[in-house]
Amino acid sequence: MEEVVVEEEAEDNPITPTKNLINRNLKPYIMKKYIFLILISFSVSQLRAQEIRDALRYAQDNTNGTARFRAMSGAFGALGGDLSAINVNPAGSVIFANNQLGFTLNNTSITNNATYFGDTTKETDNSFDLNQAGGVFVFKNQNSSSNWKKFSIAINFENTNNLNNSIFSAGTNPTHSIDSYFLSYANGIPLSVLENSYYEDLGHAAQQAFLGYQAYVINPASTNSTNTVYNSNIPSGGNYYHENTITAKGYNGKLSFNAATSYKDKLYIGFNLNSHFVDFRQSSRFYEDNNAPLTSNYTISRVQFDNDLYTYGTGFSFQFGTIAKITNELRLGLAYESPTWYRLNDELTQQLVGVSANTSGELAPDVVNPNITNYYEPYKLQTPSKWTGSMAYVFGKKGLISFDYVIKDYSSTQFKPSNDSYYRGLNSNLTNLLDKTNELRIGAEYKIQAWSLRSGYRKEQNPYKNKTTIGDATGYSGGIGYNFGGTKLDLSYATFKRDTKQGFFEQGLTDGAAINTKNSTVTLTLLFEL
Repeated sequence: MEEVVVEEEAEDNPITPTKNLINRNLKPYIMKKYIFLILISFSVSQLRAQEIRDALRYAQDNTNGTARFRAMSGAFGALGGDLSAINVNPAGSVIFANNQLGFTLNNTSITNNATYFGDTTKETDNSFDLNQAGGVFVFKNQNSSSNWKKFSIAINFENTNNLNNSIFSAGTNPTHSIDSYFLSYANGIPLSVLENSYYEDLGHAAQQAFLGYQAYVINPASTNSTNTVYNSNIPSGGNYYHENTITAKGYNGKLSFNAATSYKDKLYIGFNLNSHFVDFRQSSRFYEDNNAPLTSNYTISRVQFDNDLYTYGTGFSFQFGTIAKITNELRLGLAYESPTWYRLNDELTQQLVGVSANTSGELAPDVVNPNITNYYEPYKLQTPSKWTGSMAYVFGKKGLISFDYVIKDYSSTQFKPSNDSYYRGLNSNLTNLLDKTNELRIGAEYKIQAWSLRSGYRKEQNPYKNKTTIGDATGYSGGIGYNFGGTKLDLSYATFKRDTKQGFFEQGLTDGAAINTKNSTVTLTLLFEL
């Protein structure tokens, strides 16, 4: 690596430990050792960079939907008669007595309390969105002698998972540095590749090694071009102060086309065709400052690693379900949702900053900013299928209580093409690390003239076999509704908590903060009967 010397003095402290650093521009700083690689504006790569956490982001969903649906924690599999209930059991649309249009607004607040080696930080994200919009049209059979009494068609859009989130964690790691991340990729790659290649010509693993080498975070064990062994240029023996900032924005939407029919007003059958939409952006910044004794000139004392990911694409799934009215009061439901077959695209940009130090003081930073956006080859993701069994008891016109039990096998999640060597290993990890989950939802409603009072509870198991990477989700909900006649107004509040502990990186530096997440949502729905 050639050292470029600039005569002007560098500005002091070009990077500092603060979560506001994510908005700071490092380019104006004059550098004594300055590596600023400007190549081309984009690169198309056929290699892969997906991880388990990417699969789970789109495999998991939430009980989003109308205010009535959320107030009862989504326990609608045997009830129907709600636009969001169609997404649980497609047979539910034919339960409607009249045509109906509905629109739902959400305000979601997510609070993350992160603990990293004894230090606790807190970050809150608040978002407002149009969460649901749809309509159902019911047609009664005019032939009174037919056993098929009516049929319905419906269309409904929902934001199945709000992906907005902000996490900030900070603390002092006594043993591990970010150097292990770059070393885990670099060892085995010839030095000639890192010295003579262009960033955009490399696969994901070699790109990470390239960044670490060019920013002086790692050094070759030998200057021979065939060298494949690397050592850290970050001194050991001290403590490493870490900050990790993640800001995510986006959604996972679902547009459902539904048809259902009833037989003798005792058996209801329905079918959905679903189109899915993904739009997700995530910016992350990892910062490290170490107090280890200097071992040589130009050792690295501080590091900043930026990653910006944009994922977008579409998907398809289908559902079918039935509801049986055993008595006027008791109803049973069974529904199946197929895997969702996504076709996704990833765009990734990266920047690495290493600040050098020697025995006389701190030098200016080495900035490796390829100014490249990696456009990865489109890939396919298959998420798990889902079975929902339901039971509801209706107390005439006074109220009801409902139970849903959901089974979902996350170990069946797969990236495709499955014959790709990278995906074979990743799919093996998905099978070995993920598990089958069960979810219980309970909802209740009580009517007082035009008013409706609602409450709910849900418990969802975590998808990991180790039971520690992601914890169980426990949620509570409640709400009220008022029927004006042809118009209905519903309001709900739902909250759930979940603990997670995932490494900052999938390999190398796998230490991470323990995060307690509280998700709270206020939902307002306006319904019109036609």
